[in-house]
Amino acid sequence: MEEEAEIDRLPTDLLAHILVMITSFTDLAQASGVCRKWKQGVKQALARRHTLSFAGCKMDDDSTARLVLHAYSLKELDISRSRWGCQITDNGLYQISSAKCISNLTSISLWGMTGITDKGVVQLITGANSLQHLNVGGTFITDESLYAIANSCPRLKSIVLWSCRHVTENGLFVLVSKCRKLESINVWGTRVPLDCFMSLLTIRPALQIKPQGLPLNLGAGTMLPVV
Repeated sequence: MEEEAEIDRLPTDLLAHILVMITSFTDLAQASGVCRKWKQGVKQALARRHTLSFAGCKMDDDSTARLVLHAYSLKELDISRSRWGCQITDNGLYQISSAKCISNLTSISLWGMTGITDKGVVQLITGANSLQHLNVGGTFITDESLYAIANSCPRLKSIVLWSCRHVTENGLFVLVSKCRKLESINVWGTRVPLDCFMSLLTIRPALQIKPQGLPLNLGAGTMLPVV
């Protein structure tokens, strides 16, 4: 009879403490397939994670949602797209929105996720009541998402709307008016007239509008540079 390997004698809690240090989702998937004990260890490791970043990882809706659903203690979620990265759609955001961690998230990045629309973003954001930092730059969201953010995220401190060309001054007014803790907003590449930002500063004088150095004294109708 073969003697039990030393690592197999580790308690599941200690195994999870080791597995939580693994950053590769491929490695975690392989570890999960070793045996039932290791599978439970991987689940416990995910439950202890405070941050998850899928940037640069080749993930789809189901695989991303499956991991997030097990990350009960999650505070920061990064689903940014890179050259070989996530290909998340509204379906993925719908699945993720049912995760227990959503109400505790303080940071979400959906940067460059061109496969998502207002429908998915609204579903996700509606439950993210603790959100402080949001990056939806490079997406095709409209004012509908901004209204949902304004109504659901009272603690929001910063938002990136880089190149969100379908948002308008109406959405920005509602966002800035309702998110009273908002400190910073990145509007580079939007199609909003510059005089709109002067109006935003009358609502919230301390608001940092990025990029810094915008010529806010230009006449009405002048647009931000579109990249």
